Amino acid sequence: MTKLFLFFLVAKGLVETFLEMRNKNFILKNRHQVPARFSSQISLEEHQKAADYTLAKRSISLVFDFCGVLILLLWTIWGGINALDHLARSFEFGPLFTGVIFFGLFGIISLFLSLPQSLYMTFVIEERFGFNKTTLKMFFVDMLKGILLGVVLGLPLLMGLLWIMEKLGQFWWVYAFGFLTTFQLLLLWIYPTWIAPLFNKFSPLEEGETKEKILALLKRTDFQSDGLFIMDASKRSSHGNAYFTGFGKNKRIVFFDNLIKTLTPSEIEAVLAHELGHFKKKHIVKGLIKSLVLSFVGFAILGFLKNWQPFYLGHGVETMSDHTALLLFSMVSGIYTFWMTPLSAWTSRKHEFEADQFAAEHSNAQDLIEALVKLYKDNASTLTPDPLFSSYYHSHPPALIRVQHLEKL
Repeated sequence: MTKLFLFFLVAKGLVETFLEMRNKNFILKNRHQVPARFSSQISLEEHQKAADYTLAKRSISLVFDFCGVLILLLWTIWGGINALDHLARSFEFGPLFTGVIFFGLFGIISLFLSLPQSLYMTFVIEERFGFNKTTLKMFFVDMLKGILLGVVLGLPLLMGLLWIMEKLGQFWWVYAFGFLTTFQLLLLWIYPTWIAPLFNKFSPLEEGETKEKILALLKRTDFQSDGLFIMDASKRSSHGNAYFTGFGKNKRIVFFDNLIKTLTPSEIEAVLAHELGHFKKKHIVKGLIKSLVLSFVGFAILGFLKNWQPFYLGHGVETMSDHTALLLFSMVSGIYTFWMTPLSAWTSRKHEFEADQFAAEHSNAQDLIEALVKLYKDNASTLTPDPLFSSYYHSHPPALIRVQHLEKL
């Protein structure tokens, strides 16, 4: 089992490094000339900034990804989980509270291990390219809120899962799947009104041309929402975006304040039409069903592995237990399933094309093109990713392909 784990770990590393090198070389090759389709809208300086920003992010990600592999090995076959398990057991509580202590210690250690990457990406990379608006105080306040939220929400979830694993027999994984699914749906319901406001301020969209166009679009497409809101995203970053949140009658439409300042009312209408396309084309429902299916399969596999000693020994864990099984599975499952990444990306890009078509039918395709070009420029998104890299990773089509598709529409 250890050899299989190392094989997949090395295979994943080689594939991803190969793709990263291809992407870097392709971007550098095209750095000195703006693609002809965008030459009248994006300057060479802006194009080169996007290339440099992308390369800087990818380069540092390679470094931290390598560190991540070492940390994974440290936790698994080099004995980290095993040592943590012994420490948690030394308190001599029952299985449930031993598991809670185990995950609590793991969470604290993981927080400190992930801190350098978060700090570097925010205060070096984002700062260097003019996107960061976050202060150190805001960064650590956000982190503290996240920790408290993780305790308030994560502790009941963890205790529920561990109790189910211990008490509900051979088919515990079916009950665990149902419990986790219910918990996740509850989070989706409460997120817009209870969780998101802990980190950002949400103000109703002001009266005016933008709101009139949006309300007319919602009426044309028969979409019911719980309100239109502006989020103060600019206090942390100058990146712009828009999104839906919640489900059922508790759906909100949220615009970053940066987006409202950058785009015209017609362009905002087109962007929202695209987001509505995801809803009307059932992409959100399909994504939820896909997530549930994968979660069910994952729990079924864990249901088998929990009582299979080679799973533990092959990944550096000596003692079989519910809490080590749960952590170990969550840590290593992605290594064995990395080959699914391009399949997920392909599905997502297909949905983007369908949402663009919906937007073209219910707004103006040219307005969406203009909005996208502004967002590519303002967010420093590279116009020239390597095609193979993009097809493997990207959830959205490359800029040129997407714009050409909209022009046909």
